[in-house]
Amino acid sequence: MAFHPDAYGPEVSAILALDGNGERLMPLVSGRCSSPEALEALNAASLATLFPSARAPEAALAGLYAYFSCFEEAHTVAQDIPTAEGSYWHGILHRQEPDAGNASYWFSRTGPHAIFPELRNAAAALGLGLGARWDPFRFIDYCEQARRRPGSAEELLALRVQLAEWQLLFHYCAAAAPASVRA
Repeated sequence: MAFHPDAYGPEVSAILALDGNGERLMPLVSGRCSSPEALEALNAASLATLFPSARAPEAALAGLYAYFSCFEEAHTVAQDIPTAEGSYWHGILHRQEPDAGNASYWFSRTGPHAIFPELRNAAAALGLGLGARWDPFRFIDYCEQARRRPGSAEELLALRVQLAEWQLLFHYCAAAAPASVRA
């Protein structure tokens, strides 16, 4: 999937432009927010303005906070979303914390997500084959190992797969809901 920040409207596109246009390799370990301007813009924006017709606006907001490594804000939003998408973002955040056990718990609540087939294919195309189906638990383990080898090919691969995961999940949440869901 080619990622196009303008597909999510001018407000989201402008926020993503503050750090990488949705192509930023987010760290495997959460730290401080990468863009104070983005944090300020996200805190000031409303869901109705950012995601007027999104499938899962709250989850898309959690994803934006996660993109900018704003752990506390992303966590606050994600933990209150009682859907697979909320659990998925929650799992990503705890994987980046890093807290592998807590990440595994949240991924177990996610279940087999709709983005898994495309994510599995994207990961394989990047060089990470984890089996016939996407396995978030094996990816947690891979990230744990890669994190211990800063600057390695394994770390770079984990970062690239994590970005593909972010792009796919963000798109799933932020894109317009199908008419049958909106009705």
